[in-house]
Amino acid sequence: MVVFLNGKFVAEAEAVVPLNDRGFLLGDGLFETMRVANGKTFRCAQHLERLMRGANFLKIRPPYTPKELEKSARQLIETNQMSEAILRVTLTRGAGARGYSPKNAGPPTMALTLQPLPVQNPDEPLQWSLVTSSWRIPASDALASFKTTSKLLNVMARAEAEEKGADEALLLNTNGEVAETAGGNLFWVYQDKICTVPTGRGVLPGITRAVILEICQSLALETNKRVIKAEHLRNACGLFVTNSALGIVPVAAFDGEPVAPSPLVDQIAGAYNEMVTRESA
Repeated sequence: MVVFLNGKFVAEAEAVVPLNDRGFLLGDGLFETMRVANGKTFRCAQHLERLMRGANFLKIRPPYTPKELEKSARQLIETNQMSEAILRVTLTRGAGARGYSPKNAGPPTMALTLQPLPVQNPDEPLQWSLVTSSWRIPASDALASFKTTSKLLNVMARAEAEEKGADEALLLNTNGEVAETAGGNLFWVYQDKICTVPTGRGVLPGITRAVILEICQSLALETNKRVIKAEHLRNACGLFVTNSALGIVPVAAFDGEPVAPSPLVDQIAGAYNEMVTRESA
């Protein structure tokens, strides 16, 4: 496997960063995960726009422009001959002195890596069981708008879910409201409306989340961004999780109770797959 690191394409085993890189020591950085379909990165511009906004917020000066990153991503995909994959872009503040202060740190570290797309059996569509986590997201966290490399809370929530025999964790915010899952955004169907949590409640404004809202508009499906408590999700007619790697994942069970499938979820998932195929042609 070849990776891109700080302007060079090198074998993965030869790609090294300093031990005092702040991304390694403190999680001082950002990342984006994107779906590669037919050799093209789906919604790459939107992902990189969020990365650049996050870098500006964290006061990290990216060493490459979005156009340069797109070009490097294409070359990486071609070099590895991976037309169906997951692309991760990682940006850290770079090496720095001991301590929390970012003063005089850098230059920033930029890496592009590819991973194989998870294998899915077409005869057994992917479905998840979801459990409410005991971990809580700050309700008014400005960092929630970006994918920072400080994801320990998500790691612990996912580990807790797996210990309970579930696939994914539902994270509530510190107000006790539904926020998101450990690895994606949450949607639910209620009275033929496609609902999701509004941003500004500890929720990452996911790129796939935005695509789903776009699809609902094209299908004339009514959407509703609303605050909800976890117990009220039991009234939903369908639940699904969205993320860039897997797209749409229906939820088959929530906190040990089965969730009835919704034909609207299947309709949206079909439209999403068609969009990925069309934009990657």
